[in-house]
Amino acid sequence: MIKILSLALGGAIGTLSRYYISEFISTANSHPIPFGTIIVNLIGSFIIGALWASTEIFHIGDNYRIFMFTGLLGGFTTFSSFALETMNLLNQGNIKYAFINILVTNITGIILVFLSYYSFRYLLKIIFGN
Repeated sequence: MIKILSLALGGAIGTLSRYYISEFISTANSHPIPFGTIIVNLIGSFIIGALWASTEIFHIGDNYRIFMFTGLLGGFTTFSSFALETMNLLNQGNIKYAFINILVTNITGIILVFLSYYSFRYLLKIIFGN
């Protein structure tokens, strides 16, 4: 039951956070590239790397991992929105913007996961000596 509640609470927080951040970014610009979704996915990529390093260093339990990774970050980042927005760009003839969306989200997202994972792992080992 704790796992279900952790998942539900994390998902609710992540989903609401995604909505408000994405809406704020999207209303701040009128460009066809879906910057709101891109930024949310890149933030989530950075955070997941840092949190994964933290869970390894501090040996964090399953309920916390379920809350953070599956619930919070699963609700926060959104591959389905990314895919839909890419399809819409292609359907509108914005091929260049669709490929920019694909490249920025995927390449930068992967780089951010690696960067944050190894940076936080290094910093946490220095700070806590593990």
